[in-house]
Amino acid sequence: MATRVTLHDPKTGIIKQGLFGFSWTTLIFGGFPALFRGDIVTALLVTVLNIFTLGVAGLVWAFFYNKNFTLKLIERGYQFADDENKVSLARASLGIAAQKTVPALP
Repeated sequence: MATRVTLHDPKTGIIKQGLFGFSWTTLIFGGFPALFRGDIVTALLVTVLNIFTLGVAGLVWAFFYNKNFTLKLIERGYQFADDENKVSLARASLGIAAQKTVPALP
């Protein structure tokens, strides 16, 4: 089950929901969750791999997609903006060191 964590881009003020954990939506819908999140390259890659592997790639990718998506957001400059317990859990699950956090948004 995926867990949500709020991320904030301090440069633009945009707030997005990052996820970590198993992606049921990726398992069921293949590349569509990535497409809806604006991750077009991943959506195309997962769709093509699902076709050639008869869905096995989608099963494997479901374990990694949420982590991959959230790490991409962090690489683009997003920072955690959630309560400290959830942020600590996200850091541990994503395998990243502590970083500056923005106070939790209301």
